[in-house]
Amino acid sequence: MRYLPISADLFTENRKNFIQKLLPASLTVFNSNDIMPTNADGTMPFRQNNDLFWLSGIDQEETILLLFPDCKNEQHREVLFVRETNETIAIWEGEKLTKQKATEVSGIKTVYWLSQFHQVFSALMFECKNVYLNTNEHTRAMVEVETRDARFIKWCKEKFPTHIYQRSAPIMHELRAIKSHTEIELIKAACQITEKGFRRVLKFIKPGVTEYEIEAELIHEFIRNRSRGFAYTPIIASGFNACVLHYIENNRTCKDGEVILLDVAAEYANYASDLTRCLPINGTFTKRQKEVYNAVLRVMKQATQMLVPGTFIDEYHKEVGKIMESELIGLGLLDKHEVAKQNPDAPLYKKYFMHGTSHFMGLDVHDVGFRNEPIKAGMVFTCEPGIYIREENLGIRLENDILVTDSKPIDLMCSIPIEADEIETLMHEN
Repeated sequence: MRYLPISADLFTENRKNFIQKLLPASLTVFNSNDIMPTNADGTMPFRQNNDLFWLSGIDQEETILLLFPDCKNEQHREVLFVRETNETIAIWEGEKLTKQKATEVSGIKTVYWLSQFHQVFSALMFECKNVYLNTNEHTRAMVEVETRDARFIKWCKEKFPTHIYQRSAPIMHELRAIKSHTEIELIKAACQITEKGFRRVLKFIKPGVTEYEIEAELIHEFIRNRSRGFAYTPIIASGFNACVLHYIENNRTCKDGEVILLDVAAEYANYASDLTRCLPINGTFTKRQKEVYNAVLRVMKQATQMLVPGTFIDEYHKEVGKIMESELIGLGLLDKHEVAKQNPDAPLYKKYFMHGTSHFMGLDVHDVGFRNEPIKAGMVFTCEPGIYIREENLGIRLENDILVTDSKPIDLMCSIPIEADEIETLMHEN
């Protein structure tokens, strides 16, 4: 892996917190993600299942984690199954985890080869009562392929139909939403790499540069700083493209007088960061562009201070909407008399600000968590208001990553330039 080693203490503590949530006599299984095919004999880059990684730190395909805290045999209370390596695999694919190395990474003492799983699992199933199964229950997930977890669930229920089955996802969503100190440091590392990429393109962007050339500058800087690359598909949107929320073609030439929206960020050790900045392509905002930019920035600053324990995300977004209404009236985009008469279930500001203000962030850029429960200290959220004026070919969104604490919110991206004047100064430097 490109990232530096992570202490096994993180994963040991995560497992400890997880098993405390299980019913008595419970066994739980987590599978790695598959290596997904492209065409012919091609494959996509491997990305580990985040629940498995959070519990074990193992970042390798064909891995299974089994937890059975009430097992009579202490050796089988935590069991890791990894792909057996050999000389041929080492020649063709490179070194895979040995049992000893898997223990060093995870803190799990009992490690078997994957070929032993069915034998060990079948024996343990006679002793357990409840079986926790892992599924992707993210509210925005649209899974059209059969995962290793899904195949395992099908096999397990057919072979052991009389056990009581439970869901691990609600527990994982609760636990993963609160970041430990180590996790926060890993997210900070991703933010720092993102900052390096952003400062690099500040000096690169000018009229005539293409969006994909900017993407190339960013990926270069990210990878050279131990990142696997982008934490999500980058949005590099100049001119009208900035008004398309999920524009990812990145194939247009940047033109003089336009603003470019960069929704781009690095991952580090599987942890995401999430940044959005808007830059004048020629290095200087027009008066109107700066007015809109500063309006968004004012909303962002006020919204950030509202990310405190006890807040409910949906109520928070409604309050941000009221702030946005005032800014849009000031920009001449909304009429205050029309706003006073609006349908509260369809506020007029949504014509120009149609997405949410914040989402959970962590191992997933849209991380797991419960929106219907109050915010707690240790959670990390984005803060990303925006104004999109299609008739003016102008889209402005600003976004930083915010750590919720018991005192005040901490901006994990506070060192990344965001003030309009500073942006202009930096872009004009040689």
